Amino acid sequence: MADTMQFDLVSPERSLASLQAASVQIPGADGDMTAMPDHAPTITTLRPGILTVNGPDGESSYAVTGGFAEISAERTSVLAEKAIPTADVSAADMDALVATATDAVANATADDKDATTKALADMEALRVALGV
Repeated sequence: MADTMQFDLVSPERSLASLQAASVQIPGADGDMTAMPDHAPTITTLRPGILTVNGPDGESSYAVTGGFAEISAERTSVLAEKAIPTADVSAADMDALVATATDAVANATADDKDATTKALADMEALRVALGV
């Protein structure tokens, strides 16, 4: 079994990480999961939350707002709607994200109401987890 796998995190704005990782904790839409070397092939969507990467150089974490992750035995690739290193997240960033989620709930159709309400709750939980 390999000790590390390739990890890549990209958002529409930029590539945030490309490194060897021992594990990646992912805020999956159906629950948190940890990807490790030799993981079974999996694709999952993301919910707003904190993605944590453990590598040879230590731990790094990112606030993500959604997207998806593709996991295989050799690599984990995350394509995030928005990703910010947790150390760089400001109260203003979170205010803007929560406001956008609140607007989505207010303007949601009946079919989308549950999903937008859950996304807002996840965004507010992210704010609490970040302490901003």
